[in-house]
Amino acid sequence: MAIMKIKFSPKKRVKLAQGLWLINWGSVLAGVVLFGLGIFLKMELRKRSEVMDNAESYFVPNSLILIGIAACGLNAFTGKICYDSLDPAKYAKWKPMLKPYLMICVLFNIFIFFIAVLCFLMRGSLESTLAQGLQNGMRHYKDTDIPGRCFMKKTIDLLQIEFKCCGNHGFRDWFEIQWISNRYLDFTSKEVKDRIKSNVDGKFLMDGIPFSCCNPSSPRPCIQHQVTNNSAHYSYDYQTEELNLWTQGCREALLHYYTSMMNSMGAIVFLIWILEMTVMVGLRYLHTSLESIANPDDPECESEGWLLEKSLKETLKSLLESMKSFGKLNQVEAESSEEHGKTPADPGDS
Repeated sequence: MAIMKIKFSPKKRVKLAQGLWLINWGSVLAGVVLFGLGIFLKMELRKRSEVMDNAESYFVPNSLILIGIAACGLNAFTGKICYDSLDPAKYAKWKPMLKPYLMICVLFNIFIFFIAVLCFLMRGSLESTLAQGLQNGMRHYKDTDIPGRCFMKKTIDLLQIEFKCCGNHGFRDWFEIQWISNRYLDFTSKEVKDRIKSNVDGKFLMDGIPFSCCNPSSPRPCIQHQVTNNSAHYSYDYQTEELNLWTQGCREALLHYYTSMMNSMGAIVFLIWILEMTVMVGLRYLHTSLESIANPDDPECESEGWLLEKSLKETLKSLLESMKSFGKLNQVEAESSEEHGKTPADPGDS
């Protein structure tokens, strides 16, 4: 028994075809939007690629670009089918390929929905990627003389200024690494020698931070060195002087920036998915309403359209059976090709 059966008059079929034609061209524009979102997201991620640990985060933007291109092609093709459906002679050439084409549309819509969900779930992978990438970037902050790393100081400084953040999780992260290059340290100074000797790894560690961590809104000059030493500065308490430094870590700031961006993109992708589902359902009704015309010589007669020809359970069962038969067919073809490949035994061998 057909599911969600609807009766179509000739006028109703024409309106359905014309409406689908317009929606499909709107979906082509939606595909352009998806393509643009993918390019924009990829560019934003590449801007911070130096502070990201791996390239897994590029899966979503690459998928958006691919979906955008596919949406433009598929919807333009669907629009052509809907336009030709008004002419029985032109529509006849599309009839044999409509069923497999609808299966392609189903798979395409599943993929769009999957990417929309991924946009909302990307926070977890971004968090670990940014945490490790920022930690590695901070370690190379001092390597201004090493090729391939000389840009890291500028990258980190601009990042902290732009996002009003400091360190990975907070400004204390700078206390745990040597961020001043050895070329700018006076190794004849007792203070430098004592600090290096006091560290197991022989690094110059101190309770200081780069200038880019300073908050320009602070009423007093930025305190970069001896940040936790209250006695080293007049009228100073580092636990209450919140305006002096950016207290938010860059991982949290970047995560908030990308998460808000991904949530917005996820909402847009989800809306486009609804639009694509509407197109697919409309195309199915158009296909079945034209197929069920009792008298092909009389296109003015009424017909019925439906989503599924059988119940959902029967449809899934027939789909599984067709997949099994297809697998058996491939197995038989493989066995027959092996038999044809065998050479007859030589009588002289016996």
